Amino acid sequence: MADPTIFLSAGDPSGDNASAHLVASLARRWSGLTVIGLGGPRLKSLGQEQLVDGSRLAVLGFWEVARRFRFFRGLLAHCQSEIAKRQPGCVILVDYPGFNLRLAERIKPFNIPIIYYISPQIWAWGSGRLEQIRRLVDLMVLILPFEEAFYRKSGVKARFVGHYLLEDIPSEYTATPPPREGHLALLPGSRPQEVERMLPVMLDAAEVFCHKYSTQAVIAGVHGAVEPALYERLMKRVQAGPISIRYGDARKVIHDSSLVLTSSGTATLESAIIGRPMVVVYKTGVLTYLIARRLVKLDKIALANLVLNEKVVPELIQGQANTGRILAELDRFKDDAAYYQEVAAKLQRVPGLLGGRGASERAAELVGEYL
Repeated sequence: MADPTIFLSAGDPSGDNASAHLVASLARRWSGLTVIGLGGPRLKSLGQEQLVDGSRLAVLGFWEVARRFRFFRGLLAHCQSEIAKRQPGCVILVDYPGFNLRLAERIKPFNIPIIYYISPQIWAWGSGRLEQIRRLVDLMVLILPFEEAFYRKSGVKARFVGHYLLEDIPSEYTATPPPREGHLALLPGSRPQEVERMLPVMLDAAEVFCHKYSTQAVIAGVHGAVEPALYERLMKRVQAGPISIRYGDARKVIHDSSLVLTSSGTATLESAIIGRPMVVVYKTGVLTYLIARRLVKLDKIALANLVLNEKVVPELIQGQANTGRILAELDRFKDDAAYYQEVAAKLQRVPGLLGGRGASERAAELVGEYL
């Protein structure tokens, strides 16, 4: 067959990362593959024709999205027009459900296969979107093991392929024993809004922790999506001595640590795959939190805990994410060796539960069936 064209929509940094692996796998099958749509720097480096600068896509929370309603409405229309004009062999939607499910509604009449890669967390938010997915999506390609049974029971065609992080994280970092004298890794998130909310309380706790135990803390800084000036401004609240920042090398920051303080999200899974005990914290806007508290159906939110089906690592959400509570959890890891080793041992199971390496090749094979 002729080299295909696909439309791919990935609106946040983790989606850009995951779909870059998928596109690379597809390009090994079709050297002349054309990819158009939405993405970030990794997809752009692979030649994706991007309809808008990827930095404009990463927003977080109900209020933040509402403030940019006109931008996203215009972008939906632009994507719809390009898909109608280019007639790609398939459309791949990557996470980002607030936008991508609306796009699916608009393009369903085009009779182009719609593949969803990385499920919206409807198992957490309730089944309100389930009927929409059943009606619009031809195949749901899953990266978390517990999702497949949920979707199949609901009548959605779904396949678990494993997690792309296992091929993104160097194999020598996977499930390694923590260093005895490693630093405290700080992972405040990959979006400016997350860093603005999470880093101040992380820094306050880390400063006390580092002085108490005569250790160091290292912030995993994000290149591109977050301006260095934001980190520099926030770091002025603490003494620079025990706290430094390293850009663009989050996995090494985690690997060289003995303990992690992380925002909830993909970073919890990265830390678990590498095998580092962690404290998970999260804050969001008041309106977003009040809405989420009414909708979320789970008793745990960290992906590491969800994969293990047990609250293995502590989670401090919203008001609980304060300096005192964070320090209490960090102190417990530092002072209770048996607890630390128990958590570390449980995290060693995560890579196996995530299906092993090769997720993107398995996903590309499924996409290929539609092309």
